[in-house]
Amino acid sequence: MLRATDMAQLLVRPVIKPGDWVVDATVGNGHDTLWLAHLVGPEGRVFGFDVQPDALAEAAQRVRGLPQVTLILGGHERLSELLPANAKGRITAVMFNLGYLPGADKSIVTTAITTLTAIKHGLNYLAIGGQITLVLYPGHFRGAEEAAAVRVHAAQLPGDFTAAHYGWINTLRPGPELVVIERVRE
Repeated sequence: MLRATDMAQLLVRPVIKPGDWVVDATVGNGHDTLWLAHLVGPEGRVFGFDVQPDALAEAAQRVRGLPQVTLILGGHERLSELLPANAKGRITAVMFNLGYLPGADKSIVTTAITTLTAIKHGLNYLAIGGQITLVLYPGHFRGAEEAAAVRVHAAQLPGDFTAAHYGWINTLRPGPELVVIERVRE
């Protein structure tokens, strides 16, 4: 069985081409950031956001020598404020791995309010055919609230977007889930 993070990469991979601009909305230790950097290549751009300086320092080591990566100390809810103005309509992927940073302070978590704001901003920057992937963790503190809010928001998007939800259906304990949103037209 694929992990939700692996499924997110599997689904978003076909939409990312060399030279594309993408966003890692929750950098953490930089695993997705590095993966995205290899996909877009030296002509592309990866914008990575995180609120934790230690996470960005770890990620900076992981992506050292990759000039296409810009790491930004700031929350994902600030996408529209911190992305370049010419990024609008040019972003082919925005990846979220929500929750908390493994091995770090578990009281620092993503929240429904900031994540919904970030999704709204991300949708405004997304190119036609571009995708937003959100790995949700309903089992952690405040995670169920955030996951429910994301699912409801995705289900209510206008016809310019399609949304899909992947999650466990035969377990008593909430496991990771994946929501994928794609812009199908302007």
